[in-house]
Amino acid sequence: MQEVPTGMTEPVLSVRNLTVRLPSGADRENAIEHISFDIGPREIVCIVGESGSGKSVTAQAVMGLLPKRDLVVTAGETLLQGEDTTKAHIHRLRELRGTRMGMIFQEPMTALNPVQRVGQQIAEVLEIHTDLSATEQRQRVLDIMKAVQLPDPELMIDAYPHQLSGGQRQRIMIAAALILDPALLIADEPTTALDVTTQAQILRLIKEMQSRRNTGVMFITHDFGVVSEIADRVVVMQHGRVVEQGTREEVLRRPREAYTKMLVAAVPSLVPPKRVPVEGKLALEAKNLSKIYGRRTFLSRKARIVKAAQDVNFHIRKGETLGIVGESGSGKTTVARCIARLIEPSEGEILIEGANVAHLPERDLRPYRRDIQIVFQDPYRSLNPRRTVGQSIVEGPINFGMPREKAIDKARELMGLVGLSPDALDRYPHQFSGGQRQRICIARALAMGPTLLIADEAVSALDVSVQAQVLELLDNIRKQFDLAVLFITHDLRVAAQICDRIAVMKNGVVVEHGTTVDVFRSPQHEYTKALFDAAPGRDFGAQQSVA
Repeated sequence: MQEVPTGMTEPVLSVRNLTVRLPSGADRENAIEHISFDIGPREIVCIVGESGSGKSVTAQAVMGLLPKRDLVVTAGETLLQGEDTTKAHIHRLRELRGTRMGMIFQEPMTALNPVQRVGQQIAEVLEIHTDLSATEQRQRVLDIMKAVQLPDPELMIDAYPHQLSGGQRQRIMIAAALILDPALLIADEPTTALDVTTQAQILRLIKEMQSRRNTGVMFITHDFGVVSEIADRVVVMQHGRVVEQGTREEVLRRPREAYTKMLVAAVPSLVPPKRVPVEGKLALEAKNLSKIYGRRTFLSRKARIVKAAQDVNFHIRKGETLGIVGESGSGKTTVARCIARLIEPSEGEILIEGANVAHLPERDLRPYRRDIQIVFQDPYRSLNPRRTVGQSIVEGPINFGMPREKAIDKARELMGLVGLSPDALDRYPHQFSGGQRQRICIARALAMGPTLLIADEAVSALDVSVQAQVLELLDNIRKQFDLAVLFITHDLRVAAQICDRIAVMKNGVVVEHGTTVDVFRSPQHEYTKALFDAAPGRDFGAQQSVA
């Protein structure tokens, strides 16, 4: 259903009947087909839809970043202040990028040059498009770094990307995109991997900069909390087509199309459901767990000491899910890595069904390796691209002595359990979608018959509909196998729906711990309250739960 808003004078961007063809042999003829929408000055238009809907292809077409041999514009136009970027020569596109349009990518660490100082990378646009002297360029870079609220710009301008946090790197990307006041800013999933407080800061910053500089913003996201927080209008895409568009209120509160209704219904609520307390046998206990990096010696008395985790105490029963939430750097993943004995804790105990494995040497850990399995955030990086998924699933059981035929039968059974065809065992990871790859990682973990399953941001990069399916799968598996689950997340909505209890971490310390219902209903610690205040779309979540 196509519907282009009227009454908008001189839009910054007009996409008209845009069609981009896919290579032969793809699952459909076109990546995007006959899509149309406008973005006006000082307007934020959110583009939403599942993976493969064509959101990023649309952005790349506007920026002139499509790989020419694989993705070809066959119809339509993308008018940037009246100029069609799909027909612009590469030299003209280079002039337009930075001066009239800028882009923020999802992962700043892959977009930034790791061996070049961040100040130089921001100044690159000035070197190309202005006649400013080196001194004037540096001052302009410092000004934009202050504008995006980076701390101590005079020091940070000479830092390298790896020396900054994820939120700071994203601000560097925003600074580079906005330094020449472009008319159009394209933000492609810029907050997906950020914790709620950093996410809130980035969203507020984009809104402020957009309003101050009269910039139109195309914001690509799968997070409906973000959409409800910042969008003026929403464009919903499915299989390369625009199925619905309208104001934020119209699309989120009164969706017309079944697909939009499905997406909205899949958004997890911030209100946790009532869960029956789990009274099973203790599967894991962490007692006074600490991890300290760095140490002072006689020769290095000024060595930096980082207390990544301090006196952490919690337990998980069989059939129970404990969630650990907190900002980046709070110690969540450090605790998980200690529990899995991927790193050795500095102090404390880790009791797996009563056995302390905290300080066992590697040779004595082998019997416990099968008891703790991890599902990581990025399934594509977790699976060996050169091995079939069947080989990945059976590897662990075979290494622990299971006969190969039995391991293969087990793998086929587990593929069916996670909702995939057992006949797909001979396929490779790249032949599956992101959600399917995560299901394969879950099957691989279950093949070991673990006591404890650690899910480290296991659904943060997934679309809301796929995320809902994987969360339901994890919850069903917990019940079916009586598993203890340690669920690490920065998404409070997800934690609300899947966790029996919540531990909130800040600076390596557990500052609050209780049942999910109690913590969400009445947080006690100021830091916990700040996390809830920063969660995007709080009102949307509350109304969804009521509906």
